[in-house]
Amino acid sequence: MTDSSLLDEPSALHLLRRHAVERADRAAVTFVHDHDAADGARTLGYAELDAEARRVASWLQRHCAPGDRVMLLHPPGLPFVTAFLGCLYAGVVAVPSPMPGQFQYQQRRVSGIAVDSGVRVALTDTGQLDEAQWWSDTEDLGLTVAASDTADFGDADRWHDPGAGRGDLVLLQYTSGSTGDPKGVMVDHGNLLHNADSLRRSLGLTADTNFGGWIPLYHDMGLMGQLLPSLFLGSSCVLMSPMAFLKRPHQWLAMIDTYGLGYSAAPNFAYELCVRRVTDAQLARLDLSRWRFAANGSEPIQASTLRDFADRFAAAGFRAESLAPCYGMAEATVFVSGRAGRPPRVEPVDPEALEKHTLEAPRPGGPARQLVGCGDVPDFDVRIVDPADHRVLPDGTTGEIWLRGPSVAAGYWERPDASAETFGARTADGDGPFLRTGDLGALLDGELYVTGRSKDLLIVHGRNLYPHDIEHELRLRHAPLATLAGTAFTVPVPQEEVVVLHEVRGRFDAEQLAQLAVEMRATVYRAFGVRTAGLVLLRPGAVRKTTSGKVQRSEMRGLFLDGALTPVYEEVDPAVRAVVAEESI
Repeated sequence: MTDSSLLDEPSALHLLRRHAVERADRAAVTFVHDHDAADGARTLGYAELDAEARRVASWLQRHCAPGDRVMLLHPPGLPFVTAFLGCLYAGVVAVPSPMPGQFQYQQRRVSGIAVDSGVRVALTDTGQLDEAQWWSDTEDLGLTVAASDTADFGDADRWHDPGAGRGDLVLLQYTSGSTGDPKGVMVDHGNLLHNADSLRRSLGLTADTNFGGWIPLYHDMGLMGQLLPSLFLGSSCVLMSPMAFLKRPHQWLAMIDTYGLGYSAAPNFAYELCVRRVTDAQLARLDLSRWRFAANGSEPIQASTLRDFADRFAAAGFRAESLAPCYGMAEATVFVSGRAGRPPRVEPVDPEALEKHTLEAPRPGGPARQLVGCGDVPDFDVRIVDPADHRVLPDGTTGEIWLRGPSVAAGYWERPDASAETFGARTADGDGPFLRTGDLGALLDGELYVTGRSKDLLIVHGRNLYPHDIEHELRLRHAPLATLAGTAFTVPVPQEEVVVLHEVRGRFDAEQLAQLAVEMRATVYRAFGVRTAGLVLLRPGAVRKTTSGKVQRSEMRGLFLDGALTPVYEEVDPAVRAVVAEESI
């Protein structure tokens, strides 16, 4: 297979079927159940994967019409992979989703996805069948719920080719919901093939590059940024449970070593977690010299994390030039920009100039913010646009990132107004349509720098601040906050004032918590020149996140205003407390 064949194929189905013949015995996907056990992994070759996909597809073709939506409610493991490919082989539209979970807000989200997408069938595995059925019954969804991993589920020989084309939908990728209600991004065969090819060419991946990682497969970075590019290239992909990584971060790195992975991706927090929690003894047993593409994306990338990770794991053969800061989003399939084979490009900028939307070198001896470059944008027509009047801005000026290209999805499922607003934008001079990403950034010397989300931007006394900068600075300066989640937002009282919520770990008496609060306020004032009108410390796990680990800032702000939080400690100005009391009535 030549690398150019990714774009030569009429559909992803044709490509996978060809691999089943030409690479029949090659390991396609492996799931590591227990890294420390000799029998802790199961592998499917390309021919076996094809047979499993046809088996699932045959059942779907008997129970669904072409284009029907099918929800996938699988825990980490191979049954998700075979069920997803079964949908692709059957010509139905996959709707990947997390399990409903034990909390009501999680169940509401999954139920909302089911209703919005209009699914009639939900597939899961044997172990989760009762839970999935209970959820469907409780929510009165009327779904047919079935376990796709049972031996009598479907017959591969009864499968028929649906005749897929590049414009046919493959999946609805529901957005994380970090800035609003989740919406189903419509991703077709052409989007998937073009985006995988873009990732291949940008980073220099080949069929000999082994992929793998722990990111959930219902998340765009895990599915379209890791698993599918590997399968499309005819490579091998090794997967593990996200919970296994969170409990023992070194197992991710051990898997990279054991299976010789060349590409593995994760959000910034995962690299930070490894720096803090991988012990010297664990480090001594690692060989990371074959890890050539360490993609970092899905959340703000911190220069300090990149530097610390490269320094910490240099002893294991890891090279700084393997770090690949990337930018992407579901609406653009997943991958937008990234670059490997060089140390990350970090641009120090003047904080005051950044507040005024320009990238300028810091004054001698003055403060600096370090922005991480996410590579160039080779396969998109990119514009940096003033979000208010849609003027195209010059290089070195921050604005909203707009994109156009074959990886841009068709829109949101049955949301014509939202699709027109997000996918049909035009610049002030009439050029378009463009995808409005909602992210702020700048181009400088061909490099894309992402500075934040427009909806998260804090405007305090006429100044523009990014919440993730405040959150990162607090974690950096205060050990009880390290590796935990927090958020910063503003409350009008009547002028905008900053409120900080943050999880804290450790045993503290009231006096110690009060002292930590004083020190945190001092950090915010010293680093950003603004006072903190409200500071709330919470137990670990209290800050809500999306399925990909992004803090749900708007939801946490709403819980604060509703008085729905249970603080470990709080200091809130009387004016802010009055707003909370009024909102919670």
